[in-house]
Amino acid sequence: MLPFVVAGGLLIALAFAFGGIDAMSPGNKGTLGFALGEIGAKAAFALIVPALAGYIAFSIADRPGIAPGMIGGMLAANLNAGFLGGIVAGFIAGYTVSFLSRSIRLPKNLEGLKPVLILPLIGTLVTGLLMVYVVGVPVAALLAALTGWLKGMQGASALLLGLILGGMMAVDMGGPINKAAYASSAALISSGIYTPMAAVMLAGMTPPLGIALATRLFPGRFSEQEREAGTAAAVLGAAFITEGAIPFAAADPLRVIPALVAGSAVAGALSMTLGVALRVPHGGLFVLPIPNAITPVLGAVVALAAGTVITALLVGAFKKRAA
Repeated sequence: MLPFVVAGGLLIALAFAFGGIDAMSPGNKGTLGFALGEIGAKAAFALIVPALAGYIAFSIADRPGIAPGMIGGMLAANLNAGFLGGIVAGFIAGYTVSFLSRSIRLPKNLEGLKPVLILPLIGTLVTGLLMVYVVGVPVAALLAALTGWLKGMQGASALLLGLILGGMMAVDMGGPINKAAYASSAALISSGIYTPMAAVMLAGMTPPLGIALATRLFPGRFSEQEREAGTAAAVLGAAFITEGAIPFAAADPLRVIPALVAGSAVAGALSMTLGVALRVPHGGLFVLPIPNAITPVLGAVVALAAGTVITALLVGAFKKRAA
């Protein structure tokens, strides 16, 4: 799913850069901005949910699950069930095709029909009918409620969501908790909700950047090898690779991890409170120069800087001097 989100989001941002905020309006048809918007929004973004569903099904049922999953995902998109409907369609298709593959027995000379004809056909039929008659409408209603709730978040509720998402990014730095926050925020991009993704990316950049700053502010807390590794952590943090902080956390988890979580939580909370929106699910500092990829840029910089400084100060306060 992510390459479709990245390509589509950046192309939409470039459409706004070349054609202004109304680049994709019908009156601008024929312009470069309109064309870029069509490629990003009508092509790349249209494939996000089908790709998500298709490869969930693929992970369960191998290649015969791809077509039923993608078709179920397309139905989810058409029924306004969004990424939630895509997830459901992927599981329905995957487990249906997996069950059929185990249950259907054919003579050896006809066995080749199963993966290319029988399994995709029956799997698509079952998945499609369930999406249209059973799953689509209630999941669409659930997504609409979720979308409305997230878009209406202001003040304390936005701050709380940012704190939670930010903290999740630093708890295990690339582990399942981190990935849960990241994947859910990336999926929301397809529904036009961009603020959680910004909070997640900025909070995910904070741990390695904060550690790198701490090695400069408090060199006595780190060994010579760790101080040298701080430079690499800064580069990884700039590229939104949270795992750059793992060696430091592994060496002193009880002191370092709380500092990382605190800084990331602050970055996430500030990002949500300031309404920072990110249209692409990755890129780190390298998306800042791209017009409209992240807005407002100043809010993003403030959130990232605050989280980084807090992480560095807490690491310096918590860690003992290196032997």
